Amino acid sequence: MNPRIPGRRFLHSPGPTHVPEEVMDAMRRQPMDLADVRVDQTIAACEQGLRRVLKTEKSRVLMFSANGHGAWEATIANVIPPGKKVLIPGTGHFSDSWALQTESLGFPVVRTPWVEGLPIDVQAVEQVLREDREHQIAALFVIHTDTASGVTSDVPALRRTLDACAHPALFVVDVVASLGAAPFEMDQWGVNVAVGASQKGLMVPPGLGIVAVDDRAMAVATANPAPRFYWDWRLRDNSLSYRKFCGTAPQTLLAGLQAALGLIELEGLDQVHARHRLLSSAVHAAVDAWSTAGALDHFCTVPEARSVSVTTIKIGPGIDPEALRKVARERFQVSMAGGLGPLAGRAFRIGHLGDLNPAMILGCLAGVEAAMTVLGIPFGRDGVARAVARLAAD
Repeated sequence: MNPRIPGRRFLHSPGPTHVPEEVMDAMRRQPMDLADVRVDQTIAACEQGLRRVLKTEKSRVLMFSANGHGAWEATIANVIPPGKKVLIPGTGHFSDSWALQTESLGFPVVRTPWVEGLPIDVQAVEQVLREDREHQIAALFVIHTDTASGVTSDVPALRRTLDACAHPALFVVDVVASLGAAPFEMDQWGVNVAVGASQKGLMVPPGLGIVAVDDRAMAVATANPAPRFYWDWRLRDNSLSYRKFCGTAPQTLLAGLQAALGLIELEGLDQVHARHRLLSSAVHAAVDAWSTAGALDHFCTVPEARSVSVTTIKIGPGIDPEALRKVARERFQVSMAGGLGPLAGRAFRIGHLGDLNPAMILGCLAGVEAAMTVLGIPFGRDGVARAVARLAAD
């Protein structure tokens, strides 16, 4: 039997994130009869709240009992007609994952190269679009923030590129790691489909996939002859809650999402974004200090592209990131994430999104410093001090 651990283990993975007590309390509510009017009211509140966070007035919001990969598959199944291709610019692990999932469903994918530490190469995207003179590319799939690399790409620049090329491809943006943390303007940025999930900036446990669809994307889906059922947007676009979820709605998660969206509204979306900028800048300041000893550094080499959601920290030879994670978690009660895909064994990640405040960030950074001290990893010793100074200066 494991001994009781007093206090609370700090959760600083980039998903799942810390769930507020108000959300946990809402999820304790008993499920309701499907005919109960409160079911429809809860769904409607979630749809309206998500539109406000996505900054869209004209898009349908569809939700699925699924994680982000399920929302990916829903998008693939609806917007790619048979015989068409998808363009997925390289961002690292998650662009590769989306491409592999698309290919596994039988659709060709055009990739642009990814240079480690850099955001999407907009010029490479432009070249591919201009070479596609027959418009075989049905959609441009873009990762806003790649959770593995911690890099955020310029979504408006990609929209401008599509327009400059006069290419009719749908503009599809994955906001799983950015929604509720970084500004996102679905309507203003000309995004046709936004793909999200519940377990990151939205502060809800995993299990809800989210897709926002504008009229143009819905028209493409309606005309698409590809077979699908559970993922079919046409069937989900319905006033009946049973139809919206292709069966029983995940009421517990919806109750949590309604409460979480209420917390975002109470704080104010602009203030939520400002808080994430501040907390991420404190983490970035600490990493700047740690890097002076030469053993670790920012993975993202472009400061303005460093995510407000998660910081990926590359490590030098001879350092075991999994050992660092274990000591931080088991001895100092700070849980963080390891490297994914090509960064496995080469990096660790600190999540700083969702329901977090300055004290929680400072506790996380101190726990990481303590773990590095135990393992003898060289690091600049004023990391926490620089984070304190950054927070105090705001």
